[in-house]
Amino acid sequence: MTGLTTTYNGFSVENVSLVDQDDQPLSGSEVDMDTRFSIVYEGIENYTLSNDKAMPGLSLQVTDADGNYILNAEDLFADNSDGFSAEDASVLRGTVTVGNPMKSGEKYHCKMRVFDKNNAEAEIVSELDFTVK
Repeated sequence: MTGLTTTYNGFSVENVSLVDQDDQPLSGSEVDMDTRFSIVYEGIENYTLSNDKAMPGLSLQVTDADGNYILNAEDLFADNSDGFSAEDASVLRGTVTVGNPMKSGEKYHCKMRVFDKNNAEAEIVSELDFTVK
């Protein structure tokens, strides 16, 4: 119903969900202005560990209909050089705030990518086209 698509390579993931700011599942691809939505990955496995630590990266991008970036975060974990336990890295979330400069009635494209900094081939990629109400 939401149009969320997810592909993955090198990882396994138990559940991928699209939720609103109250962690309730979204039922469509329309989102209200001045709200948030998140893509949540649960049960991520198969990190390549270094010193028993997972080193996930997470990129999050939103583009308008012309392909212009509204949001372009290349790695939201760039400041974390210590890594995470495999258990802590098994649940990851990317959140998009729907607001200015987005406009009501306009369509946007969201792409979220989780990658393993210890294994360049491992990634999970989710994409979603959404309309702001």
